[in-house]
Amino acid sequence: MKPANQIMKQVLRYGAVVTVAMMIGGASLGYAQESVSVRATLITGGLPLEDPNAAVWSSAPPAMFPMSPQVHWQNRIQEVTVKDVIVRALHDGNQMAVLLEYADPTQDPDDAAALEFMVGDKKAHFAHGQPMLQVEGGPVNIWFWKNKTDKAVDMSAKGFGTLKPQEHQDVKAKGVYANGTWKIVFSRNLSTAHAEEDVQITPGEFISIAFAVWDGRKDGSGDLVEKGSQKAISSWWYFRADAPPDYSGYMYAAIAAALALGFQFVLIRKLKKGQ
Repeated sequence: MKPANQIMKQVLRYGAVVTVAMMIGGASLGYAQESVSVRATLITGGLPLEDPNAAVWSSAPPAMFPMSPQVHWQNRIQEVTVKDVIVRALHDGNQMAVLLEYADPTQDPDDAAALEFMVGDKKAHFAHGQPMLQVEGGPVNIWFWKNKTDKAVDMSAKGFGTLKPQEHQDVKAKGVYANGTWKIVFSRNLSTAHAEEDVQITPGEFISIAFAVWDGRKDGSGDLVEKGSQKAISSWWYFRADAPPDYSGYMYAAIAAALALGFQFVLIRKLKKGQ
């Protein structure tokens, strides 16, 4: 039989390991599903709604997504300029801002970019909600920006040929070009009064997001290289705005730690009494 002092050391060691594991597990569980999503970090203070170069963007984790030519609908394009986009997002519980960043060798008036969201519970293809294969084709909300105007257009679509601006315009955008890179900020309230047309963003919930980019340069004959359906697109990915902090995990870990320490205390007393 082991001496009482050895048993006491083992109990203390085991209790410490369990306590630390519980506390670490409670702290990290919330970010286990973030690898393929844009995470909108919750911040206090003002959002950089019109400043793509604001220092606060460094607090938002970047997510990179591949882009490819749109080949689902005429007119198709075989090559695109933009091969990937880097996306960051922030929100303050009321508004959100999404920063889209990508390389483009030249700044052109017709350079353009867009964010696309599914609207409601009906699944949609990323090609403007186009019905394809087993996808029924639900509505989508598109936030479109063009360098020529440096403004956003809030749009709706349900398949190619149905894209149109909304009567209400809730989205804003601001673009900055420097050193061969576009940075564009899109911003809007998390929720709007037009749930049938606008994506509604509930902190803590995952929604679908896709991206589109047009290189507005012209070819030798003066025609735009990318326009309309001829663009770089992504498939659907995930977007989630951080929920307010939930400290219940730490509370449960603290209760478990207290119980473990209480058990150790009782056991040690019994060992000291020779029980």
